Amino acid sequence: MVDITDIQAAAARIAGHVLRTPTVVSPGLSDLLGVPVTAKLELLQLGGSFKVRGAASKLLTLTDDERAAGVVAVSGGNHAIGVAVMAGALGVSATVVMPRSAPARAASAARAAGADVRLTDDMAGAFALMDQLQQGGMTLLHPFADPVVLAGQGTVGLELAADATDLTDVLVSIGGGALISGVAVALKARRPGIRVWGVETEGAQAMTDALAAGGPVPTELSSVVSTLSAPSVSQLTYDHVSTLVTEVLLVSDAEAVQGTLDLAEHAKVWAEPAAGCLVPAARRVVEQLGGDVKLGFVVCGGNATTDDVFKWSRLG
Repeated sequence: MVDITDIQAAAARIAGHVLRTPTVVSPGLSDLLGVPVTAKLELLQLGGSFKVRGAASKLLTLTDDERAAGVVAVSGGNHAIGVAVMAGALGVSATVVMPRSAPARAASAARAAGADVRLTDDMAGAFALMDQLQQGGMTLLHPFADPVVLAGQGTVGLELAADATDLTDVLVSIGGGALISGVAVALKARRPGIRVWGVETEGAQAMTDALAAGGPVPTELSSVVSTLSAPSVSQLTYDHVSTLVTEVLLVSDAEAVQGTLDLAEHAKVWAEPAAGCLVPAARRVVEQLGGDVKLGFVVCGGNATTDDVFKWSRLG
């Protein structure tokens, strides 16, 4: 498993290549939930999400030959943008494979950053094409099965631990699980008593299914939240979450979309449903533990259009 020294090394490696995003107390969310809430605003990161951290962590370790061959990544949206942005900044050729269900805005952003974007019919097909391109000589930049990427994502937790010293509970969304794994390692190292809670949406519940099965298993995807829609978690992320995370909470798509609107109205930030799902999950944490908790939200990304969110809200 990744440890705090790996995350510290990643932080030193990516310094100057990514932003140190703000951590702020949210009066609006605190009033809404009835307990103090602090938000780590990773949606203000380059590319609109935390993903550039892991991408930079990996890209900066490539050999000259690996840089020349280029990298390949698969993504439901944000990883594509993060890889494209950071590869472009570092002069590395990148191919990103995305399902057609991924937000059109994400594909456009990846293309604009210089990546070669390949679209497939579904996420399973995207992972299959990724494997094919890797076998052709490209270096795989996996979103959640690479300890170097995971350590990069963990730098979010390192910053949060330094900026918010009194939190009792931190909520983190789960797609493939690299973000929560790295954040949990960093927070537990700095604040051993802190509880870390994962959040997934129904139909994008790869970690919930893995925990029930005792290890990674394929998950049938049906959630509108494409940025959480991994077809399975990795053994790496399963090991971290099963060891370090208090519980993984499951919310509906409708709750996640309403949470996005709640973040806009009460926190004054435009997030995506992958972050909006934290709001209904936080209500459950407060119900379970009572009003003495001090919550931290990792607001992981903001790459959703207003049209998308309003369309999803009508579906609920």
